[in-house]
Amino acid sequence: MVDFLSPDERSQRMAQIRSSNTSPELTLRRELHRRGLRFTLDNKKLPGKPDLVFPRHRAIVFVHGCFWHRHPECSIATTPKSNTTFWQEKFDRNVARDDRVVARLDELGWRVFVAWECEVQSRVRARETAERLVRLIRIVDA
Repeated sequence: MVDFLSPDERSQRMAQIRSSNTSPELTLRRELHRRGLRFTLDNKKLPGKPDLVFPRHRAIVFVHGCFWHRHPECSIATTPKSNTTFWQEKFDRNVARDDRVVARLDELGWRVFVAWECEVQSRVRARETAERLVRLIRIVDA
């Protein structure tokens, strides 16, 4: 299938994709805050620029988009039909970078958790994901 946008239009559209303060991230932040967890944002000193940092718990949460970070067995993680080789290489680089970042944070003594975009798409799923993360993050404190 041929792209219906010109290269300039495609570039402009791709430039509109945000990397922080996304809807899934904001949803999860609200749910975690309601449950009493306090976090910092935009910590550029840590590898991978984590979405949520819980210094007291030595924990980090990344809110990954299913498409960009290739959530296994997720219907959102489709591969475009055109320019497939480019996209597959892009996705492979993203996943490899995610693995390197998690390994580096682990070396630094951080516990890393991932919340996927599809896990916070509805209020019910967002609450369930927040509850799961609260349990995981606070497990050290018990």
